Amino acid sequence: MTTTETLGIAALVAGILMALSPTLQVRRMLQTRSSRDYSLGYPSLLCAGFVFWLAYGISLVNWPMILSNIASLAFMLSTIVVALYFRRSEAAAEPTHA
Repeated sequence: MTTTETLGIAALVAGILMALSPTLQVRRMLQTRSSRDYSLGYPSLLCAGFVFWLAYGISLVNWPMILSNIASLAFMLSTIVVALYFRRSEAAAEPTHA
């Protein structure tokens, strides 16, 4: 196995582990049943970056880059979906003022 192949595998593993990090935030939102303290701007900007890195990886046909950015995008989008779900639930639970 070449150094490039070894680094590619290491980068893929690191990328997948980094992609899993939003699950910690999802776990917290599920525990508190709230996403009030979670900024949606941050993950939205990250998603934009993941799309560009994914496109770059595709242009290079760099599988570690492609796979880790697909995983990152998927986990970050799922985090946004969970946050939006709780935002809607919180908005629906608030009393309306007449």
